[in-house]
This record gives sequence, structure tokens and C-alpha cells, in this order.
Amino acid sequence: MDLEQKRTVLEDLDMFVESKEYYQRVGWAWKRGYLLYGPPSTQKSPLVAAMANYLKFTEAPATSKMSE
Repeated sequence: MDLEQKRTVLEDLDMFVESKEYYQRVGWAWKRGYLLYGPPSTQKSPLVAAMANYLKFTEAPATSKMSE
């Protein structure tokens, strides 16, 4: 991921964190989703770990398979 993409992600995360009060005020669930796609071994999971670490959140488990 290039520097500009990283900056964009960090800015979006910061904006999300700063909007928590707004979400509560309007009655919306305070959550954010990202769709990461690409072939295996393209650093999607480390990106999620880095985002969770940046926000001091616990990672949610993710899978590419749907539950039966």
C-alpha cells in the first residue's frame, strides 16, 4: 500500500472516531466497514491488524466462507 493510500485510511479512521457522538445523537450504530479484496498474501490481514491497533480496538474474526 502506498503512502497516499495509508494516509487516506488513517484520515478515514480518525474521522470515524471523531464522529462517535454524532452517531449516538442521531441514533445510528457506531460502526465502520471496509471491503478488502485481492488474491492471497497481499497484506489484507496485516492491514486489519494495523487498523485495530491504531484504534486500540480488538480485532473481530473474519472469514471468507459463509456459515452453514
